[in-house]
Amino acid sequence: MRHVFREALSGIRRNGSMTVAVIITMWVSLTLFGVGLLAAEQVELTKGRWYDKIEISVFLCVKTSKASNCEQGSEATQAQKDEIRTTLENNPEVDQVYYETKAEAYEDFRAYYANSPVLATLTEADMQDSFRVKLINPEQYQGVVSAVTHMKGVETVQDLHTYLDSIFAWLNMARWATIGASAVLLIAAALQIGNTIRMAAFNRRRELGIMRLVGASNWYILLPFLMEALISAIMGALLACGTLVALEESIIRGKARVEIGGDWIDLSHVQSASLILGLVAVVLSVIPTLVATRRFLRV
Repeated sequence: MRHVFREALSGIRRNGSMTVAVIITMWVSLTLFGVGLLAAEQVELTKGRWYDKIEISVFLCVKTSKASNCEQGSEATQAQKDEIRTTLENNPEVDQVYYETKAEAYEDFRAYYANSPVLATLTEADMQDSFRVKLINPEQYQGVVSAVTHMKGVETVQDLHTYLDSIFAWLNMARWATIGASAVLLIAAALQIGNTIRMAAFNRRRELGIMRLVGASNWYILLPFLMEALISAIMGALLACGTLVALEESIIRGKARVEIGGDWIDLSHVQSASLILGLVAVVLSVIPTLVATRRFLRV
């Protein structure tokens, strides 16, 4: 092993500038890849937090309603309300159904806008009674919405999934864009590692040829180059892991949790991402090295 480390360090010194370029490229690309992994975890945490709190609200017709399901100048009848409730309670996607009267809606309105001038703009008569629907699985809601949307007595169905799904779609696009950009940089890092090792092997081609002629094994020749590539990749991975820890401490723990609150990724997620980064770094160092040194292992 002394020979392996001595030759690896010698190769790093001879190709100093290329080694630094490999480390920096690996650092940046693995950091972006790690950010993409953490972003995926954050999206799932946020989705779980919000989706669990989502309720579908079925607002009933009032005298001023203009919807096609409503009779002009008339409120939803008791028979229509009973039919809507039955439809909701019999739906397999529904967990619980709550009925909210105008008075209850107005009390909630007063509590929410207690210190706002908006409070004086509406009265209890302007409120709508509604059904609040709690779902068994927050992600399975389409059946409930389609079942009651066109029923008589229903003015509108309010579903926050319409807004949240688009938000999460954009977050997922940003996540995949980050991972895609990191993948391009990781390929560049792998090519740099391959070129660095190829140059090192080419500069020592006579020495390698002599070693092969005197009976040196492929692994005896190959291990110093593998060690050189591993050292560069691991240094880049360590810098990337340190960057992720710094981002978690300064942005997530230091700002987001304090100023926004809610569920956020923590060091356990960073540790999981760091393990993946380490594995990626090893793969990206070993494979290009094996490819780059293949021709120099022939006699």
